[in-house]
Amino acid sequence: MSEVRSDVLLDVRDLRCTIPTPRGDVKVLSGVNVTLDRGQTLGLVGESGSGKSMFVRSLMGITPPQAVLEGTARFDGQDLLTLPKTEARQIWGRRIGMVFQDPMTSLNPVVRIGRQVGEAAEKHLGLTRQQARRRAIELLELVGIPEPGKRHRSYPHEFSGGMRQRVTIAMALACEPDLLIADEATTALDVTVQQQILDLLQEIQRERHMAMILVSHDLGVVSDRCDEVAVMYAGRIVEHAPTDRLFAEHRHRYTGALLRAIPRFDRPKHSVLETIEGTPPNLAALPPGCAFAPRCRFSVDACTTAVPPMTPAEDERHRFACYNPSTAEDRRDDPVVSPGTMSTSKEAVL
Repeated sequence: MSEVRSDVLLDVRDLRCTIPTPRGDVKVLSGVNVTLDRGQTLGLVGESGSGKSMFVRSLMGITPPQAVLEGTARFDGQDLLTLPKTEARQIWGRRIGMVFQDPMTSLNPVVRIGRQVGEAAEKHLGLTRQQARRRAIELLELVGIPEPGKRHRSYPHEFSGGMRQRVTIAMALACEPDLLIADEATTALDVTVQQQILDLLQEIQRERHMAMILVSHDLGVVSDRCDEVAVMYAGRIVEHAPTDRLFAEHRHRYTGALLRAIPRFDRPKHSVLETIEGTPPNLAALPPGCAFAPRCRFSVDACTTAVPPMTPAEDERHRFACYNPSTAEDRRDDPVVSPGTMSTSKEAVL
């Protein structure tokens, strides 16, 4: 009998999201399973269109109105998918905070920064306007905004991109959530500011023992930031493992292709990057079998006939869905052997 984990905060089972369109039903999510413990960091990676953002948006109740959700998403024992909206709103923003990719679209351009940061605390924690203002100043100081007592009266256009992203983090932290979701929160930033934001998130997480889901299309971003990494493709998780194991012993061919496509500082100057041929599949007309098979040079007959199930590797925490997984011999010549050599790593920035 498997051991019951008492520290589980988020437990998602067979999550499916279908969006009806005139051209057919788009299967955005196809049976996603995720378990996240308190204080744990999960990296969610994959190409654009793989379902990463739709997964976290499903948890936050911000999917398109026509979307059909199935499965369960239990947060601290409560199913977010079936919870009445009035009760779910006490969780969204209060116990689950979210940082979006573009801070300029997350902030109201005609409302002062302090008002936007303190609004959630005023609504969820019952603070007065003055208390919310003091709370906003504290949060702006926490995320490294200089002169918070003065800058809380500024408008979003008066901040740089990095400072605006710090403001959105302050907004997400206003009610001291148990889970923080960072959806491509550093994609639009230059690498130095990206490093600062990631360091800030990691420091705040340690101080508050929050769980965190770090969504990115870049494995280099999550390489030294996450306890575990889940790789998504065409609405499914195709590999899930502890971070160090994923980089050292990845099994799914798609994971290997993503790793080989990352720029590295230990490669010869002007070396050609490896690319993944083809394009992601049409989610309204998925091919039979493995969705990655048409782009995979290692595919076998079974890959085109049936969807591969998630299979445990030697370590039960490492699971992958591939009929022809990579072996130790395959990985011997793989140029990606250490997350520390990636262009977005801490060593590269410093």
